[in-house]
Amino acid sequence: MTDFLNQVFLGNTVKTWLSAVGLFLVAYILVRVLKNIVVSYLKKLSEKTETTFDDFLVEVLNRSIVPAVYVGCGYLAFTYLEFSDKVHNAIKIALMFVFTFYALRIVTSIIKYFVYKSLDNYDDSEVKKKQARGMLVIINAVVWFLGFVFLLDNLGHDVTTIITGLGIGGIAIALAAQTILGDLFSYFVIFFDRPFEIGDFVIVDDKSGTVEYIGIKTTRIRTLKGDLLICSNTDLTNARLHNYKKLEKRRVVFTVGVLYETTQEQVEKIPSILKKIIDDVEDVDFARSHFSNYGAFSLDFESVYYVNANDYDVYMDKQQEIYTKVFKAFNEEGIGFAYPTQTVYMGKADVARGNA
Repeated sequence: MTDFLNQVFLGNTVKTWLSAVGLFLVAYILVRVLKNIVVSYLKKLSEKTETTFDDFLVEVLNRSIVPAVYVGCGYLAFTYLEFSDKVHNAIKIALMFVFTFYALRIVTSIIKYFVYKSLDNYDDSEVKKKQARGMLVIINAVVWFLGFVFLLDNLGHDVTTIITGLGIGGIAIALAAQTILGDLFSYFVIFFDRPFEIGDFVIVDDKSGTVEYIGIKTTRIRTLKGDLLICSNTDLTNARLHNYKKLEKRRVVFTVGVLYETTQEQVEKIPSILKKIIDDVEDVDFARSHFSNYGAFSLDFESVYYVNANDYDVYMDKQQEIYTKVFKAFNEEGIGFAYPTQTVYMGKADVARGNA
């Protein structure tokens, strides 16, 4: 048995290997026990509090801290063994990569948690969290790049040359990708200035629809026809965009034309008829109604009212109700609706020529 334990394998005796493995197992078990104790404590704490911070700590503990500690236990057991300097340096470099990875993972998790936590104060927090995903991608990319530079610096590389080269390359890339960078900055404008958000009904030029997705480069709008309109963020921030989400009520200008043969008594009654019809419609506020114009073939009456809703379907329902009631009331009063006509008056001379 002693001879077996004294046998050399990869520069270390079997006894040394067994001691290293035993050290790793003991450290692994201790870490696992401590992990279970801490997780149990945090779960009990979470039952007494309404905050989500303890849940965040459990997530960070399971995803980053515990795996990093396990790697540290492995390195501790490795130091018990004897290897060449090259092997030791390779293991140290690998260890730095692993610890840097988990450290950056913790940093990005913290950033994500506090960004989402700050958005919980808004009524439409879920929508804003969807919008924040693109920004978090950019922030994470910056954090990982800085972590990579930090790692290279600790490994003894001259990061000044790398940063200078990246700076020159960045200028070249920026010149070659001005449109992409313009859309990227426009994305930040949309996120922070919030001219529109996911779920808003907007009109851009001659297109209208509901915003479904806001990305780093493009925004997608589902039009009324059902197709998907994809616009660059720069085009949207530069355009005159109508956002109907904040619309509390719609102002409607309603014009109706009647025949010139309408009597004076009927003309005087029409504004009051229109007022009564509009007043009787629920969630509609009457503003005014007047005899407004002598048209080419009609006497025009202009009415203004407000629909107390921002939903387009509700607006159309109210408008339809008013139109049908106007049609019924005018028929009952014997008031005729005007339509394009021409009246030709013929004198005696014209009649004589016709007879000839």
